[in-house]
Amino acid sequence: MATQGVTRKRTAQDDGGSKKKRSKKLREDESDLDTEKGLNMAFARMDGQLLADHIAQKTTRFATDLSSIELSDLYVSANSIKDTTSWEKVRSLENLPEFLESFSEAPEQLDQSSKKPGSPHTIIVAGAGLRAADVVRAVRKFQKKGSLVSKLFAKHFKLEEQVAFLKKNRTGIAVGTPQRLIDLIENGALSLESLKRVVIDASHIDQKKRGIVDMRETMLPLVNMLSRKELKEKFTDPEQPVDLIFY
Repeated sequence: MATQGVTRKRTAQDDGGSKKKRSKKLREDESDLDTEKGLNMAFARMDGQLLADHIAQKTTRFATDLSSIELSDLYVSANSIKDTTSWEKVRSLENLPEFLESFSEAPEQLDQSSKKPGSPHTIIVAGAGLRAADVVRAVRKFQKKGSLVSKLFAKHFKLEEQVAFLKKNRTGIAVGTPQRLIDLIENGALSLESLKRVVIDASHIDQKKRGIVDMRETMLPLVNMLSRKELKEKFTDPEQPVDLIFY
């Protein structure tokens, strides 16, 4: 009986220790959230492996109906993710253009586009339509005649309208939400032929302290998009790799 009492006491102590660790981790995570700036500062410190692990954990959390094999199909390899931890500035909208220039091999070409309509060199993925609209305004310095910044999100825009737009216009940078981007890729209107980088607007958080990877309705479409065969192959292509970048 005494032994059982000691065991129960130790178990209670262990549980208490685990709760304290979880509480400490929560406080540490909360300390990364700058609600005034609307940013999760943790992404600035994550290299490729940490980001891959973070995305895998979020996927497992939200995709509870998937088997381990199905989850492995959604895994985004650390080798696919470009390390941007050298960037020391705040990951705000104001600094996004400079960030893109810093992590582009040919920054002078950011305002250019393929001759093929609907074939951007850069796709920026945001968590919501309003945020995507803000991103569009932030990168409009790269827009010029014959190289547009495309708005590819559902809010206020019908899919058919965006299909028609992409088929008629040359675009250098496309900004959109995950599911709408998937729909346009599957439709064939959004071509990945000229793609050089996919940028995830990961640091941004809303008033509820949630970012694109913190909500099931955005996280699962995001990981489904990134794990598409045609993109996975481009991320690891040794000759002409497409950069996967988390901002």
